Amino acid sequence: MPDNTIAVLIPCYNEAVTIERVIEGFRAALPTASIYVFDNNSSDDTIARARAAGAQIRCVSGQGKGNVVRRMFADIEADTYVLVDGDDTYDPTSAPAMVAKLLDEHLDMVVGARVHASDDAYRTGHQMGNRLLTGAMTLIFGKSFTDMLSGYRVFSRRFVKSFPAASQGFETETELTIHAMQLRMPCAEIATPYGARPSGSTSKLHTYTDGLRILGTIIKLFAVERPLRFYSILASVLALVAIALGIPLIITFLETGMVPRLPTAVLCTGLTLMSALTFFSGLTQQTIAVARRETKHFHYLQAHPPVAATDPSAARAPGA
Repeated sequence: MPDNTIAVLIPCYNEAVTIERVIEGFRAALPTASIYVFDNNSSDDTIARARAAGAQIRCVSGQGKGNVVRRMFADIEADTYVLVDGDDTYDPTSAPAMVAKLLDEHLDMVVGARVHASDDAYRTGHQMGNRLLTGAMTLIFGKSFTDMLSGYRVFSRRFVKSFPAASQGFETETELTIHAMQLRMPCAEIATPYGARPSGSTSKLHTYTDGLRILGTIIKLFAVERPLRFYSILASVLALVAIALGIPLIITFLETGMVPRLPTAVLCTGLTLMSALTFFSGLTQQTIAVARRETKHFHYLQAHPPVAATDPSAARAPGA
């Protein structure tokens, strides 16, 4: 693909056992691509082995995959980006098909949906957590992907350069997915084999801790990106509690002309006021969210779209 520069981005933390195989696999699959390894404070010889395998090395001091992705997207210039973990669980031979799909169909993101051959590759608990989180995000943001947490993705330049990376850890995959849905980007999925970690390689994922952080990220982004819906739900809950507590007081007042439980009456009044304030806060935040989304869209439009190498009209301006 002579008109398209490809960068393979590999975030690493103590992946000395696997990094050479990952680099060799992607060099064979994408021979014209530049391969970058971003090391995240590894204490083993990941850097030495990656350098020996011919990758370009960058170091990121801020711990966490989200911090690494933020640095990757800021520093590397390319037309197409392949993001893959350095643990040798993803299949490099799927990369050409993913890149071709992105370019030929003018997409902004292609997700490698994991197809595992054994339970050791993709544990049952992780599968259930992925389904629950994917279902939660579909409920909040609409139709999503079947494998929201996949670490194997191909991006267009305009996706990468418009992505406001804010997360620090493994919740970055959630953030990537929501960014695509916010701007209604054209995306797709391709099934890709997913294998178990080789012997001697250990996972950096903490199932419960990282799962809670990902769920927290979804809730936070729900509040930030869908504030009217989020605050309307809170306002409705407060209003329902106020009504449930207030109905007996109203009935007693109509029958006797007295309010025997003054603290409850004050609580109902406070809950009603809080409900109204929460709803109007949602209206205000919705205006801000729309403006922020439009700003992201303007940044998105500044980068050139993905163009298939077979398109003879794919002339790009110098430096675009």
